[in-house]
Amino acid sequence: MGQIAARRGRGEFFSTSAEETIGLGEALGRVLGPTDVLVLTGDLGAGKTQLTKGVARGMGVTDDVTSPTFTIEMVYEGSRMPLYHFDLYRLDSADQLEDTGLFDVLGADGPCLIEWGEQFSQEIGDDRVDVFVSRLDGEVAPGQEPPRSIRLVPRNARGEELLDRLDAELGD
Repeated sequence: MGQIAARRGRGEFFSTSAEETIGLGEALGRVLGPTDVLVLTGDLGAGKTQLTKGVARGMGVTDDVTSPTFTIEMVYEGSRMPLYHFDLYRLDSADQLEDTGLFDVLGADGPCLIEWGEQFSQEIGDDRVDVFVSRLDGEVAPGQEPPRSIRLVPRNARGEELLDRLDAELGD
């Protein structure tokens, strides 16, 4: 295992580099199941795609992972199951969700990672883990790359189980 963001508490991590964010994602990718849904929330440049790159690596995806801002959905084949990666940044209303393919894969054969999905949390439902990725700009001098806070908030029993599995994967 490479570098992993430091744990600050249950589901709370502190990352000082892209490599640590990817490392946390990699551990998360190893414990995800086919029906898991992660809604990634954070400003532009917060590290949502870096975390997704790690999840993909942990699932055995060998393709280059990028944010699907213009395509809305990317599907990556992992060693055990596919990874569905959505970016809903460009959507204005819940009516547009039907055309994204999101409802076709929620709860299907691979986990879904949804960037900018917080605006559609009611439509996505409670079978999810909310992942908040924040830049901590106030902790470094101007012009330096800031550390990140990554917080996983389970919304159901499966989400709680996922945090337990992540703890076990990280050795705690």
